[in-house]
Amino acid sequence: MKNPGILKMIRAPFLSSILAPVFAGTLLAVSITGRFDIAGFILVTVIGVGLHVATNVYNDIYDTIQGTDKVNVHRNESSGGSGVLLDNPGLMGRMFFLARGGLAIAFAGTVILTFFVEPALRPHLWTLFLLSAFFSKYYTAPPVKLAYRGLGEFFVWLAFGPMAILIATIGQGVSFHPQVLLLMPATGLSTSSILLAGQLIDLDADRQGGKHGVASRMGSGFTSWSYVVVQGAIIINILLISLFYPGSGWVFLIALVPYILIFPRAARIITKYHDMPDRLKKGAKLTVLIHLAFSLLLVVAFVIYIALN
Repeated sequence: MKNPGILKMIRAPFLSSILAPVFAGTLLAVSITGRFDIAGFILVTVIGVGLHVATNVYNDIYDTIQGTDKVNVHRNESSGGSGVLLDNPGLMGRMFFLARGGLAIAFAGTVILTFFVEPALRPHLWTLFLLSAFFSKYYTAPPVKLAYRGLGEFFVWLAFGPMAILIATIGQGVSFHPQVLLLMPATGLSTSSILLAGQLIDLDADRQGGKHGVASRMGSGFTSWSYVVVQGAIIINILLISLFYPGSGWVFLIALVPYILIFPRAARIITKYHDMPDRLKKGAKLTVLIHLAFSLLLVVAFVIYIALN
C-alpha cells in the first residue's frame, strides 16, 4: 500500500480552523492601528499552523494508541481522524516527527516574534504559546487527555477562538481591545460546530474508547440541539460585530451568507438523524462547508471593512 502524503497526515484541509482567526485577528488589528506589520503576520501564521499541525497529528496518534480510532466504523472525510495509522502503522515514528516538528516550528516562531512585539506584550505571547502547545498534545495524550474527560469542547473553542485571535492581534501590537474581545468567540464556535457534528457520527466509537465528549456523555439528541445553539451563537456574534464595530460594520453581515444558504439544511439533517451515523455524514460535510465559507467571508469582510474605513 502506498504511503499517504504529508498533507493527509497533517489533515491539511482543516488548517482553515487556525488560518481564519489568524487572518481575521490580524486584519482587525490593522483596522484599529492603521498599520500592517508583515513580519508579525508571517510569524503568527507560522506559529498557528505549526501548533495546529501538532494538534492534528497528536490527535491521530493518541486516538489510535488508545483504541478510539480502531473501533470507529464510521470514519469519513469530515470526522473520525485521518486513519493514517490504522492503514499504515509503520508510520508512527514519522507521525511523531511531524507532531514534534510542528511544535518546534511554532516555538521558533514565538522566539523570533518576541523581538518584534512590545515588551509589555511578551508575557501574553508566551502564555498563549505555552498553553497552545500543552493543548495540542494533551487534548488526547495521557495522562491529561482533555477530550477524554469531557473538556475537549471548551478547549477547542478557547484555542481556535480567543487564543488564536489574541495571538494574531499581538503580532500587530494590539492586545485586549474591546473590538478584539467582541471577535473572539466566533471562529472557535465555528470549529466547535465541526467537532459536535463529528461526535454524533463517532458516538459509539467514543463511548467504547472512553472519549467522553458532549455526545458520549449527554446523548445524540442533546448534542444535535447543542450544535444548533452553537451555530446560532455565531450568528448572534456576527450581528453584534456589525452593530458595534465603528464605521461600516454592516459589511460583516456577508459572513452570514452560508447561514442563509446552507445552515437550514445542515441543521435539519443533524437534528432529524442525530442517532443515524450514515445519514449524519451529509450534515457533517455541510457543516465543514459552512465553516469554510464563513471563514473565507469573514476575512473578506475585514478587507472590505478596512477599505471603507
